[in-house]
Amino acid sequence: MTRLLLIIFVQLLYVPMLTLRTICMVKNLKVLTGLFGFMEALIYIFGLAMVLSGEQSILEMVVYAVGFAAGLTLGIYIEQKLAIGFTSIQVNIEEENPTLIDVLRNEGYGVTVYCGEGKFGKRTNLDILTRRKSQKSLLKLIDQYEPQAFIMSFEPKMFRGGYLTEMMNGRIKRKLQRAGQAEKEVKSVLEKTVAEIRNETETLKNDWFEG
Repeated sequence: MTRLLLIIFVQLLYVPMLTLRTICMVKNLKVLTGLFGFMEALIYIFGLAMVLSGEQSILEMVVYAVGFAAGLTLGIYIEQKLAIGFTSIQVNIEEENPTLIDVLRNEGYGVTVYCGEGKFGKRTNLDILTRRKSQKSLLKLIDQYEPQAFIMSFEPKMFRGGYLTEMMNGRIKRKLQRAGQAEKEVKSVLEKTVAEIRNETETLKNDWFEG
């Protein structure tokens, strides 16, 4: 019984790593892909060696498969909780809603508004790019102001330019500036310390020769 529980435990560790590695590979996240791939291979070798060692048990193989299936579900659940990356949401509404647009922009979402032609007349489309972690709060805002809106979402693999990229670049620049200021402060402290040491050394030399 202990061996069967250990097999399930190993699968619940291994398969989520496989799922996360695959998702990160699709999202082109190289570092995370390598990290999850390393852990996946390590756990896989351990689990497979445990199942294939000694006498072959059909029950152990079945438990191995059940653990694999449960691990897939767990891996998807973990990935949804982590919410890595961005999502693009397209909102189709009957008429332009300036209040909704202003609320979304005030909340920090980048919104592009354009008009289209539907079967029953003109429609207004909102193209919104946001982090996946913010998707639920974004949908709540849309439902509050446009409960009948038609909404589609997909995950972009790459984007360049635009409001969000400029905002991210601005954050990176501010971080670099803060890092540069901290480095200058450290250098300043070091320079002061070296100068004080030199002054003390010269004072000691003068005292020594005068003595």
